[in-house]
Amino acid sequence: MKKSVLLVSLLFSALAMQASIKIDRIEPTDWFVGMKDASLQLMVYGKDVKNANVTTSYAGVRVDSIVKLDSPNYLLVYLNLKGAKPGEITLYFANKGSKTKVKYMLKSRAMKGDEHVGFSSTDVLYMLMPDRFADGNVKNDQLKGMNNYKCDRTKPSLRHGGDLEGIRQHLDYFNQLGVTALWFTPVLENNSPDNNDYSTYHGYATTDYYNVDPRFGNNLEYKQLIDDAHKHGLKIVMDMIFNHCGFEHPWIKDIPSKDWFNSPEWLYTAGANGRDPMTGLANSAPKVNDKYKQTNYRLSTVLDPYASKFDKDETVNGWFVPTMPDLNQRNPHVMKYLIQNSEWWIETVGIDGIRMDTYPYADFDGMAEWMKTLNAEYPNFNIVGETWVAEPAYTATWQKDSRLAKKNSYLKTVMDFSFYVKLSEAKNEETNNEDTGLQRIYNSFVYDYLYPNPQNVMAFIENHDTDRFLGEGRNVNMLKQAYALLLTTRRIPQLYYGTEVLMNGTKTVTDGNVRKDFIGGFPGDARSAFTREGRTADENDMFDWLSRLLHWRQGNKVISEGSMIQFMPHNGIYAFARQKDGKTVLTILNGTTKTEMFDVKRYAEVIGSAKQGRDILTDRVINLDVDNITMQPRESLIIEL
Repeated sequence: MKKSVLLVSLLFSALAMQASIKIDRIEPTDWFVGMKDASLQLMVYGKDVKNANVTTSYAGVRVDSIVKLDSPNYLLVYLNLKGAKPGEITLYFANKGSKTKVKYMLKSRAMKGDEHVGFSSTDVLYMLMPDRFADGNVKNDQLKGMNNYKCDRTKPSLRHGGDLEGIRQHLDYFNQLGVTALWFTPVLENNSPDNNDYSTYHGYATTDYYNVDPRFGNNLEYKQLIDDAHKHGLKIVMDMIFNHCGFEHPWIKDIPSKDWFNSPEWLYTAGANGRDPMTGLANSAPKVNDKYKQTNYRLSTVLDPYASKFDKDETVNGWFVPTMPDLNQRNPHVMKYLIQNSEWWIETVGIDGIRMDTYPYADFDGMAEWMKTLNAEYPNFNIVGETWVAEPAYTATWQKDSRLAKKNSYLKTVMDFSFYVKLSEAKNEETNNEDTGLQRIYNSFVYDYLYPNPQNVMAFIENHDTDRFLGEGRNVNMLKQAYALLLTTRRIPQLYYGTEVLMNGTKTVTDGNVRKDFIGGFPGDARSAFTREGRTADENDMFDWLSRLLHWRQGNKVISEGSMIQFMPHNGIYAFARQKDGKTVLTILNGTTKTEMFDVKRYAEVIGSAKQGRDILTDRVINLDVDNITMQPRESLIIEL
């Protein structure tokens, strides 16, 4: 009798255990109808969900396929949404008598794909690091539930507490300055613990692709910031990373499939008995083993026609650093996940552009598929890829429709590292008539014929990965000359936060020294560079000078669309003209520390019959009916004819 009762009890217990399948998470968290690609990949997380069958009876939606991965705790469900209407789907999961249902939302799109207009040469991007710009909500500085970290402004490599609310509170500042687009370093969750005074405040180790890091805010606050930015006439560019994720991403503790990452064998994970096979410790967290190798950082191998397989493999498949596992974009399911993620953020919060980190380190074909998909869905959107090689031919090869490339990347905009490197060298040199100083810039622009579209190249004088342009000094004339060049040449210009108020620093000790807190953005700051009253006289002079140039540039089609004629440096002076619809802007830069003479007759083909022009930097009239114009050391002129 007791045995029968026991059997019945066990039977009921077994049935109870099979009563439902627990679904922990589905990504994307919701989706949109009316996309050109009707296919939707759902990545389902749940214990032993691998063998579940999935059905739905929602009109216009069908299950195209179900993909089982190596881990029992993931399932990929591919839906076809052709003809589907907005509404709540019910997804049914069944496995050996177990059954559960999950609600999933299909939403209407806020606008059509071609109505999303990205950044262009009409814009000036202002790059900032949310953690270092302004702290608008001190309550999210130190949060429970995150992996061990410190918020300590005295340490350049720890979190400082800046957030999205801090940026939102200073949108008027960007309007005063005159920039038109904001590029934030990544805002998604980076739930990595501090290690030897180092944290992922920079954002480049994603641990959740669908949620903003709670120390910055949340998804709703991100959308509110973007909506408010749009009201201020500002575009928002989102920084993304497809090459790698953070070590604390759930995919590391439970790898979906053996080909989800490049070289997953470099990980020690707990064995079948729950112990690390090397240390024998129970419940050990994953970590890299002695087989680990990181990328060689030599991006030349990706396009080198003579590259060895060993070198190229090390570049593309080596991890960026031990804490950033390398995603395998050759896996079509990984790539589909990443493509959908970028589409989801465009649709959900209304970003106006994407900056893709470490672009050539990822698989060429996978990234080309991403770009081709987004160009089809959002033909007027724009994406810039970080292509860190200082040779114009290399950079040009990555641009969409390049004649130099064997295969089309479909990447519209590339970053001009040649410009950055040449200017970094030129700023400390005297310009001669051969190869030093601003002659380097002339020589770099000579190769613009390699680009399918030079106006879709992003130029910069500094960013978060470089020394600040001012180094440890404050050479204002040199900085003004760099900005005069950057903001009038044939490029999409990008500025770096704080230089407009003379923030400086080098990476000699740590990257954090070029990522200092914006003055006045944090509680307790003695003064605020956000206001005229809080800035010093020198800071106001620099801010006003740059603001005047930026506001003049807004809507100026001669600069954003005009042709360009450059002249070889002469007497240490470099000059180039931008022209459109009969209008001319002539930029003249004295690239020496001496007084030099600008020979007006040499530039007759762009000056024409004009007897005078206006220097937009000072609003003074420049007499052109002379033989020479005297230029002071490092003087810059931007003359409207």
